[in-house]
Amino acid sequence: MPKIKTNAGTKKRFALTGSGKIKRKHAFKSHILTKKTNKQKRNLTHSGLVSSCDEKNVKKLLGLK
Repeated sequence: MPKIKTNAGTKKRFALTGSGKIKRKHAFKSHILTKKTNKQKRNLTHSGLVSSCDEKNVKKLLGLK
């Protein structure tokens, strides 16, 4: 069987942590920032983790398990 290709968009957007969880960035932080409050923009800066229900799909796109 051929090797499974990693999805190019997924490998740019997600990163694995040391414990095997998947790290992601928040949406809505790239443009149209003038109407968003400072608090909102500050909270979007921090990275988050992919939820457990989406983890299987992301790992499949990354070519893991």
